[in-house]
Amino acid sequence: MNEILKRISEIRIVPVVAIEKAEDAKKLGQALINGGIPCAEVTFRTDAAAETISIMTKEFPEMLIGAGTVLKTEQVDRAVAAGAKFCVSPGFNPRVVKYCVEKNITMVPGCSNPSDIEAALEFDLEVVKIFPAEAIGGLPLIKAMSAPYGDIKFMPTGGINAGNICKYLEFKKIIACGGSWMVDKKLISEGRFDEIEKLCREAVEIIKNI
Repeated sequence: MNEILKRISEIRIVPVVAIEKAEDAKKLGQALINGGIPCAEVTFRTDAAAETISIMTKEFPEMLIGAGTVLKTEQVDRAVAAGAKFCVSPGFNPRVVKYCVEKNITMVPGCSNPSDIEAALEFDLEVVKIFPAEAIGGLPLIKAMSAPYGDIKFMPTGGINAGNICKYLEFKKIIACGGSWMVDKKLISEGRFDEIEKLCREAVEIIKNI
């Protein structure tokens, strides 16, 4: 795996952030760091995404910041210009994946079936996102799909929380899990960054012995 993916595999939890106001980015970044998760996937579900990525990468160079819900090549450009180190998408868009590969940008596309995984292999990708993980079959599905594809690794997202993350991370082909429970939009909008830090600490504690 490349260095970005190796670092994700060391952190093991990727907080999936949908932030409405970029002015909250600094406090959120500090809460994540204090909570022991120096990583974030800032989704392009809001207009504040690019500015949030820019603020976090400048204020906290030690953090690993990526862009999520990347659906178009122009979003790739905006994310990378803002400082994102990787891109994640909910599905497999060959045009976007090809664009990232050609520009040597770490891309983790969403996959939900063997055909998606084979498409990812055509681009020599090492890790794919499984989304929405719980809704489409969870860990049993991932284990079943992994059997024919020995080299591919997974980063499941969707429905993962403090109660089920351990069972996912115990499977060695899963390098990390994406989750939003510790960075819920309501917590961010209400300025409850102490609660976010607490939830991050709890998540780190939960997985520390896996």
